[in-house]
Amino acid sequence: MAIVSVEHVTKSYGKTIAVHEFDLETQDGEFVVLVGPSGCGKSTTLRMLAGLEDVSGGRILIDGREVQNVPSKDRDIAMVFQSYALYPHMDVFSNMAFGLKMRGTPKSEILRRVRDAASILDIEPLLERKPRELSGGQRQRVALGRAIVREPQVFLMDEPLSNLDAQLRAGMRAEILKLHQRLGVTAFYVTHDQVEAMTMGQRIVVMREGWIQQISTPLGLYDRPANRFVAGFIGNPAMNFLKMRVDADGKRLQAAFGGIGLPDRLLAAVQSHRDREVWVGVRPEDLSVAAQADTDVLTGTVELIEPLGSVSDVRVNVEGAVVVAQISRESVVRVGETLRLRGDTAHLHLFDTESDVNLLDRQ
Repeated sequence: MAIVSVEHVTKSYGKTIAVHEFDLETQDGEFVVLVGPSGCGKSTTLRMLAGLEDVSGGRILIDGREVQNVPSKDRDIAMVFQSYALYPHMDVFSNMAFGLKMRGTPKSEILRRVRDAASILDIEPLLERKPRELSGGQRQRVALGRAIVREPQVFLMDEPLSNLDAQLRAGMRAEILKLHQRLGVTAFYVTHDQVEAMTMGQRIVVMREGWIQQISTPLGLYDRPANRFVAGFIGNPAMNFLKMRVDADGKRLQAAFGGIGLPDRLLAAVQSHRDREVWVGVRPEDLSVAAQADTDVLTGTVELIEPLGSVSDVRVNVEGAVVVAQISRESVVRVGETLRLRGDTAHLHLFDTESDVNLLDRQ
């Protein structure tokens, strides 16, 4: 186990800066997920931690020891890649043992470590098979086993489940979390899948265009996103955004399609935005079909219904803006009909239209 400190780390390729001032300190044994769209710098950051990319600026420390200029093999880390990268001519045992053999580890110790890792991953019956005889999930377990036998201070995982089908990915997510709990090792996990990030990370680093947007727990990101990008990226389906004007009294939000009264918790946040537009964010799960007596509703035309079993994602055109509502199966709606939606004002989010920052963070 180890504390990893990344201090103002930057990576540039000529005039192009891929990672800007990345700053993070882990707790001992923490599972940290880096998430963001393609090109946001998350894999580059992981490769700098691994020593596979040079650092252009800043420091990386593992338990207080600077390692940004230390060769990868001497950093006491192990990395699992997106591709399994198994040697096709070797059996599972030899694939898992190869790195230890190259380091001159005694045979008895190699046998112990490989057997222990195989037991943890439940692949003991597979040790004599070649990679071509394994399923995708089994190959991924072998790749994890090859990292485990190193007994490193830090695990690095770069989208290790992206080659698996959806059902297998869900199962392997659980397996990796159980493995982390058992080993207690500090881990960094890179993914572009926000569902994967939310279900796995103790803390999540959301990145965009090389910049950290927010570092928080899964629920922290969901309940209090720092800006509109984080709000729209975290959550499935994504948060809806509507431009509305704060009235002169600072008590209501108004638009051509209707108005919404502001709850007490938001009144202070909008005082500096009276008679100005703000972005109003509401998650699909916080929208419901309005009762006839309800006021402060959004009214629009149903364009698409996506049944998901217990709920349906319903796309509603509200004065040209597409709003997605997650509706209970008990609510019968049809394409083409007019639908009135009521938002849960206890879960509204407000963002500045120029900076996109969460107005609640200004209170």
